[in-house]
This record gives sequence, C-alpha cells and structure tokens, in this order.
Amino acid sequence: MTAQSIRLTSLLFVSILTAKADEGMWLFNKPPVRQVKEKYGFEMTPEWLSHLQHAAVRFNNGGSGSFVSDEGLILTNHHVGSGFLEKLSTAERDLLKDGFYADSLEAELPCPGLELYVLQGIRDVTQQVDAAVKGLSGEKAVAARRAVIAEIEKNATDQPDEKGDVVTLYRGGSYQLYLYKSYTDVRLVMAPDAQAGAFGGDPDNFEFPRYCLDYSFFRAYENGKPAKTPDFLKWNSNGPKEGELTFVAGHPGSTNRSVTLAELEDMRDRSMPDRLALMLRSEAILRAWADRDLENARRAKGSIVGTQNGRKAYMARLNGLLDPAFMQRKQASEDAFRKQLKADDQWAKADAAFDQIAKATAGEEALSPRIQMLEGGFGTGLYGMAKTLLRVADESEKPDGERLGEYQDASRVSLELGLLSDRPFYKNLETVRMADALMVLCDKLGATDPIVVKILAGKSPQERAAELVSQTQMDDVEVRRALYQGGKNAVDASNDPMIELARLVDPEGRELRAKAEEFSEATAEAHQEIAEARFAIEGDSNYPDATFSLRLSFGVAKGYTEDGVAIPYETTFSGMSARSVNQGGVAPFDFSPKWSASMAQLNPETPVDYVTTNDITGGNSGSPVVNEKAELIGLVFDSNSHGLVSDFAYTEERGRTVCVHPASIVESLEKIYHAKRVLDEILK
Repeated sequence: MTAQSIRLTSLLFVSILTAKADEGMWLFNKPPVRQVKEKYGFEMTPEWLSHLQHAAVRFNNGGSGSFVSDEGLILTNHHVGSGFLEKLSTAERDLLKDGFYADSLEAELPCPGLELYVLQGIRDVTQQVDAAVKGLSGEKAVAARRAVIAEIEKNATDQPDEKGDVVTLYRGGSYQLYLYKSYTDVRLVMAPDAQAGAFGGDPDNFEFPRYCLDYSFFRAYENGKPAKTPDFLKWNSNGPKEGELTFVAGHPGSTNRSVTLAELEDMRDRSMPDRLALMLRSEAILRAWADRDLENARRAKGSIVGTQNGRKAYMARLNGLLDPAFMQRKQASEDAFRKQLKADDQWAKADAAFDQIAKATAGEEALSPRIQMLEGGFGTGLYGMAKTLLRVADESEKPDGERLGEYQDASRVSLELGLLSDRPFYKNLETVRMADALMVLCDKLGATDPIVVKILAGKSPQERAAELVSQTQMDDVEVRRALYQGGKNAVDASNDPMIELARLVDPEGRELRAKAEEFSEATAEAHQEIAEARFAIEGDSNYPDATFSLRLSFGVAKGYTEDGVAIPYETTFSGMSARSVNQGGVAPFDFSPKWSASMAQLNPETPVDYVTTNDITGGNSGSPVVNEKAELIGLVFDSNSHGLVSDFAYTEERGRTVCVHPASIVESLEKIYHAKRVLDEILK
C-alpha cells in the first residue's frame, strides 16, 4: 500500500493510540466514539451526532452558538455579541451598559454584518486538491491550489443560502469540503448589562472562581420570519453534577499542536512578543483616550475589552512557550519521531521536511515587518473598506480561480454583507487608532523608508491620520455601495483619500502577500510529507489542529487544586455577592441599578459558573455544553489561565473550560430582567 493510500484510508478511522485523558478537538466526521465508549461507557450514535451538528452555530465574528428553540433562537456569549451591541448603541441608548430585551418579535433588532453558518455536510476533496498541485511548487503550486479550491467551493452548491468552504486539515494532509447553511438576517433578542455579562472584568478574566453571566440571545430569520430549526438543544437547568460526562460542540479558531519546534521557536522569539507589544501599546492609547470623555469611553469600550482579552491570552501562551520544560518535551518528541523517519529510506522526504519548514519560517520572518504593516489595515475599519473596494474591483476582472480567496464567487455573499452593511464609524476613534498605526509604521519600517514617506505625504502621523479620516467618505454605506456596484471604472475614478492610500500601498502589499503565500505553500507541502509519514507510522491517532471548523470535545465537570487549595467545580450567586463585597463594590465588581434592586430575589445557592476538563481554545466562546441526552447544560465562555496553553498542548491537571450554568441564566432572566418571552421559549 502506498503512503498516499495509507493516508487517505487512515482518515476514515479513529484511533486511540496517543490521545491522552480528555484531550481532543475531534471532527464530526471522525468522532471519538471508541474513546468515549471505553472511558465513560457512553456511545455516541450517528443520530446523536447529527442532531448536535445541526444545532451548533458559527458566528462570522469568530464565535460559536447553538439553537435553543425550534424558531431560530440562538444562545451565545455576551462577549460574542458585544460588538453588535456596540454597533446598535447610540449616545442616548447604550446597549452594552444597560443591556437589551425585546418583548416582542417586532422589537428584535437587526444586526448589520452578522452572518451565521450551520454545518450541513462534509466531503473529502483531498485527492482533487492534491491532483491539481502534483509536481508543482512555489508560485505555480499556490496558483493551482487556489484555483482548484475556488472551483470546488463555487460548485459546492447552487443555493443562495448555502456556502462551501474547503478546510485544510493536518497542515495540508487532508482537505475537506464543509457545506454550510447561512443566515444573513440575524436579530438581537436579549443581552444582560455588561456589569453582569462581564462581572470581574479584566482582573477575573481567564481565572476561576468566576461569576459571569456571559450570555446573550439572537434569532435567525428566513424570508422575514423566524427560521424553522427543528434541531435545537433542549434546556436542562440542572446543569452537570461533579464528575458528569460533558460534550462541547463549537468552532475552535486555531491551535498549533502539530507545528514543528522551529515554528514554535519563531512564535516564542518573534511573532508573539511583537503582537503582545502592539496590544499593550493599543490598550494604553485607547484607555487614555477613553478617560478623556464619557462618550469616548462608550465608543472605545469594546475595543479596550477585546485588546485586554487578547493581551492576557497572549501573555499566558507566551509564558507557556517560555517554559524550558515544555520546549524540551517538544524537542524530545520531534527528535524521537525523526529518528523513526531516518530509520526508513521511504521517509527521507518527511525527515527533510522539518528543515524545509525551518527555512520557510525564516523566510516569513524576514517578510514579517513589512507585510504586517502594509497588509494590516492601519488600525482603521475605514481603510479596510477602501482596500476591499479597490481589490474587489481588480479581482473581479480575473477568472474566479485566479482571484485572491476572499474575492472569489463563493465568498461574495459574506464580502457584500461586511462591505455594504450600515454600521457606525466614530471618526475621532478612527483617527486615534490610525495615528497610532502610522507611528508604529515609522517605528517598524523607518521614517525614511520610501513607502512610509509616501504614506505620510509630508505630515506627522497625527496630522496625516486626521486628514485621511476627516476627508474620507468610507463611513457612508451608500458611497461604498455606489463604488462597489460601479466596479473598476468607478473605483479607478475615485479620489477618496482612503482609496488613494489603498491604491498607493496595494502594489507592494500584493507582492509581499504573494511571497508570503509561497513560503506558506512550502510549509504546507512539508507538513503534508510529515503528515503522510505520521499517518503511516502511527495511524490517524492525532486529531487535526483547530481550523474554526466544527469540532467535538468531551470531558467531565471537575474542580482542581491551586497552590494546595481545592477549587470547587462551581460557583454560586452567594459567592458572586461576596466577591463584590470583598472588592469594595467598585468596578468591575459592582452591579447595575437593575441588579441591585432585584438581587435579594435571587436564590443565593443557584450555580453561576462551573469548570470542566473539555479541550477548547479561542473560537469556542459561545459553544453549547451538552450531556449524554444532548440537552444543553452549559455555555462555554472562557478558559482558566492554565488552559490557555492549550494552543500548544492540552493539560488536564489544572487547565479548565469555564462555563455559564444554565440555572443562573434562567434565574437572571426571570428575576432580574423579567424576560418572560425568552424564558417561555427555552423552557417549553
């Protein structure tokens, strides 16, 4: 049997050779049936899996959710929905601060730019992709792979509400076509106030015990009416008992468990420190601006919270990479595997692939400062709109298979939703962000770099940012629509300053992107060689890294020990009150007037949050937690700090998934927010 046939055959089976404990973000077409059966005595049936798959929802802003009624009602996190709460807010009506409840269908608020996806089916297209790039390398391989993927996605469906997405798994070892049903009419139903939804704020973020009511409700619509969603999760307010088997179905964004040591070293020494420095800088600048004015604070709140969240996550992950013991284990594992490869001549290419990855990583490192600066967006969504208009006009002139991926026909609905949705732009905030980005540009590339000189046009970063932002019309959706519909002629004729800036940067940006894609292609080819050898030697014992595609994890509700102290697996409202009192009742440990007026009615022993051993990462926010009956028993909203290293390796000793308990959602809906319509719908 050839290595290729071994690879493709092994993808059809599930092995338990190397997965440890409750580790794994498993594919729905390769679920851990045997693992769960042997460890917990529960057998996941095809019907059980299909029901859970069709109940799980992916948000286009990087979060997860689930249907919790047969009329399109969706449960997700408050922080997944917070960006849309911010967009729907005004100076007079702050939905983040005060929360929101629609007491009728007519009162539910449309969310511009929000798109949801529900996975309908998966098809293996590995042979088709591999055949298209066979014998090619470099730029030709990049073009051939892009073309065949575009063709597969374009021909995946002829339904306007469906979308095909080719997902790369095992670092190029497998390609799977995911077919999604999409919902572009999504409306806000209910969200708690931010003081409850983000109780504890940055100090408690990625910690436990926690007391967050991090939930919100949206609704999917079709043809102006609530969508019919028969595969929804029935509500179980009891939540899990300690030690009870739990499952999470969500969309983890990305992990790096299968990368090589050279790639981890690059993350440790370059990319993560660079990114962390930018986050710390952005946080400080946004905070200073927000402190100047209450309206500034409202406008910047979402950006500050998002930056804080990223900063804390990056610090924890970088700390994991700086652990010598972890890197030594990675080195030992890689050395042992390469020793196996060197023992058999048929795996010579796989062994050499590790060196190929190291070389490609070094090449990407050399490109990084320029591509980060010139393809990064200059800190403002207004420039992002201009760049999209410029490139979609140019790319639309090409055959579909030759376009950049985000401008291909299969992505057109999503592109238009983002480009043509009416959303607020706050020009004073955009100016602050762009001025900072231009200062970073000068720092990274040098103030005398030819492209930097052209971008600044003889002005300081602050002056140039103010000029560009004040004069652009990219905040006007009708201007964007006219340029988009007018195509290349209209965009070429535009003298909007943001489009002129995009036009100035575009040639070098494209060139840098093309070079980066060649390095990525070399890395993908090398990983494919490694994956083929690993599949042949070990079997398909290692689930693929996360790719923002639907995954299933299993675990149990379980506490842990911290510095010799036992941490119980769940918290209560009485603990929440004590946490507030012990912190002096000041932000972010205070309560809104609505909460303060009604807290006495809450059952103090109602569970608020709990932890499990489920394997998750970023993107799982909003994922449902279900039991053996596929009932909803919780809502994922975080990891504790020990769990953040899951990007590189799973740990069960102290790493935990943090979840909102369904009883606290019901209790707060009833006694704080008086959201009877939502309660009736989820409990019927």
